[in-house]
Amino acid sequence: MAKKPETPEEKLLEKTKLDRKKPESPEDRLIEKVEHDAKMKLKSKKKGKEIMTGLGMFGIVGWSIAVPTLLGIALGVYLDRRFSPNFSWTLTLLFAGIVVGCFNAWHWVEESSKND
Repeated sequence: MAKKPETPEEKLLEKTKLDRKKPESPEDRLIEKVEHDAKMKLKSKKKGKEIMTGLGMFGIVGWSIAVPTLLGIALGVYLDRRFSPNFSWTLTLLFAGIVVGCFNAWHWVEESSKND
């Protein structure tokens, strides 16, 4: 089953392809070649966009977990030095930072998948 064209460029290419039967003259072969090259360019453009989106998502997820975790550690070290509790604020806030970071990453991924 053939895939339906999605973008206006793909629709135009599909329409011009249906208008002609088989390339017979050099002009028809040239048009066929240009159409093929245009399709390949659109395909590579989509693929490049997907790769960059994936890399960007890795960055967002990484930073959304790392920043709250590091802030939790910094605040924990400060509280451990300022007060001398019977438990470790650093470990407690490290865990809290990881939990907050994971929820934050989950939120970013959900927002990104809604836009797709």
